[in-house]
Amino acid sequence: MNAYSKYKETQIETIPLIPAHWLFLRSRRIFKEVDIRSADGGEELLSVSNYTGVTLRKENVTMILAEDYSGFKLCHKDDLVINIMWAWAGALGVSNQKGIVSSAYGVYRFRSQRQFHPKYFDFLARTPNFIAEYRKRSKGIRESRLRMYSDDFFEIQFPIPPYVEQEAIANFLENKNEKIKAFLFSKKQLIEKYLEKINVLVQSGFTKEKSNSKFWASIPENWNLEKAKRIFSEFNSKNHPEEELLAATQDRGVILKSLCDEDFVSPSGDYNGLKLVAENDFVISLRSFQGGIEHSAYKGIISPAYTVIRLKPQYNNEFYIRYFKYLFKTRQLISLLNTAVSGIREGKNINWADFCDLPLPIPPIHDIMRMQDDFDRYEHLVRIFEKEKKLLDEYKQSIISEVVTGKIKVT
Repeated sequence: MNAYSKYKETQIETIPLIPAHWLFLRSRRIFKEVDIRSADGGEELLSVSNYTGVTLRKENVTMILAEDYSGFKLCHKDDLVINIMWAWAGALGVSNQKGIVSSAYGVYRFRSQRQFHPKYFDFLARTPNFIAEYRKRSKGIRESRLRMYSDDFFEIQFPIPPYVEQEAIANFLENKNEKIKAFLFSKKQLIEKYLEKINVLVQSGFTKEKSNSKFWASIPENWNLEKAKRIFSEFNSKNHPEEELLAATQDRGVILKSLCDEDFVSPSGDYNGLKLVAENDFVISLRSFQGGIEHSAYKGIISPAYTVIRLKPQYNNEFYIRYFKYLFKTRQLISLLNTAVSGIREGKNINWADFCDLPLPIPPIHDIMRMQDDFDRYEHLVRIFEKEKKLLDEYKQSIISEVVTGKIKVT
């Protein structure tokens, strides 16, 4: 791709040059702040994320609901919304629809729809080039207390191509995004189909002869059914404050809290009451009735509200560990938790007494060993997919930054 023929210098450290025919305007000449409040809070609730920009609140399940939304700020389609408390991390974006946002957010409207293209600014305002500017202009005694107010935002200068170029840039980047999304979607579907194959495998094995178990109707006749307490033991060890904090996730199992993008709440005060989790233990969390029982690849400490279980010595080997890792995420197991645990509901602990009498299938070791190749292929696909996602995200961020700042010419 080509560069522009002539460039000029700017006063922005992260964007030293822009095409010579582009303007460079302070945001106060591009936007005006609007502060119109909702009378009853009945409009569509929006959230602002540094990952996704402005989205529907219902797509952001980690966001805490308020009791009353009257007095929230109205936001129109094409308004720029900034979370002033997280602007330094890139929590802003141009809205695709009308709705309401927190009264603590800043809402800005373009002064001219004919001069400024909303989608171009959505790409531009969320680039690392300008996130660095927001951080520099935010005020606070430490990072978690930084705030970027309107006066600070209005001093930031943005590169402004002619409108026809803004439109071309927006269309080019949207096309790139759609191609990346399509690739990731098709790859994810492939992985999900392979996981479905494994889910059938860990419940049905390799033979056609099936048992008539009440909860596991599809298991082979040569598999055993045992109560969970004959396979697992509860592990309840505390007073290990020196260990790292863990978090139970439904998509990645039990991982180090430091590896989480999500804002998990850290326990306050003394860590002595947290439970120790060893590598290859399993954790029954408050969400297990929704997403199954989580395997831990890490040693650390976790909420005392969770139940930590460990395979008994005769089963505690790499083959049975992998088998139960997949079995515990199947819909059949989740259904078993929901039907067999009395009074289960969101927020209720599933304790050892609830779990220990559940019937679990035990395949013979030779069947489990035959499953290992499928486990390996699936995990290999997942590892490759994670690398591809990371590389594509880096590519996407790079191409956006270079196009919206004029390093690359789009016609």
